[in-house]
Amino acid sequence: MIECVRAALLTPAGRLLLIRRTWPGATPYWVFPGGHIEPGDPSLRAALIREVREETGAEPQITGLLHVLADEHLRQYFYLARIRSWSEGGRTGPELDDPDRGEYRLEEIPLTIEALDAISVDPAEIAALLRDAIATGTDLVTLADPAR
Repeated sequence: MIECVRAALLTPAGRLLLIRRTWPGATPYWVFPGGHIEPGDPSLRAALIREVREETGAEPQITGLLHVLADEHLRQYFYLARIRSWSEGGRTGPELDDPDRGEYRLEEIPLTIEALDAISVDPAEIAALLRDAIATGTDLVTLADPAR
């Protein structure tokens, strides 16, 4: 089974930092920063820190585990984290240099139902979790398990 870690990154402006994925001839979609857990990663949190550094050029402050999505082939651990700043020039992920993999662009998205509805966020289940929290006035921090 493939295992990945991903982060719902909250910016100082209270927005969500996502990656806009663009492929030639395809409709753009947005994903949460993160990627595969590697054999040398000592923990899920360590894997997340490494992946967020690679994809944003910055250090996340992890709040806790928000949700786990799994099927027979893939398990994804979604964490809630804060990020103070990020740097296009500091990004080092190998996918960034491969033109065959499309474009990976960092974008701040307002954390509102309207903004989330205006874009295609993958996976839709996590976008729905965020929408539900916004609709009910639930602080995302209360949904995150700090022990995990």
